[in-house]
Amino acid sequence: MKNITIILGDITQVEADAIVNAANTTLLGGGGVDGAIHRAAGPELLAECRTLNGCRTGEAKITKGYRLPARYVIHTPGPIWQGGADHECELLQSSYLNSLKLADAYDCQTVAFPSISTGVYHFPLEAAAPIALQTIREFLRTSKSVAQVTLVCFDPVTKHAYDQSLADLDE
Repeated sequence: MKNITIILGDITQVEADAIVNAANTTLLGGGGVDGAIHRAAGPELLAECRTLNGCRTGEAKITKGYRLPARYVIHTPGPIWQGGADHECELLQSSYLNSLKLADAYDCQTVAFPSISTGVYHFPLEAAAPIALQTIREFLRTSKSVAQVTLVCFDPVTKHAYDQSLADLDE
């Protein structure tokens, strides 16, 4: 699908209207993508996040991008994998969908996502990639603003899983 792109790279370097942060529920920074985004954006991001009173898993909140090339950062806590019986798939879908809805509400045309929950939250990549891509594809069919979504993969294994899932969707 031409309005979904999958790249290998660093999400903090992506020029987009909004990048999505795989945040924790405090929104106060952490490891992985979350820590990298907070470091790259500067202390102003943390100061704004402190005013948001956290965020529930599967929901999303938006801040300015500060020192990032993106205008906005959309923060969404993805689910921690507990074996699959604790609504993890539905919560992951909600993280993507609520992030896209917020991007639409802020008239963002371009949005970049990391692979939500597949790092320290241990969501299986082979399950997460199709959820992400199907949710994004469905949303793009009716979006008023979002026209291009980039999935920014941190390593080749993640990129391969997303490439394969996109190919499977296109069959």
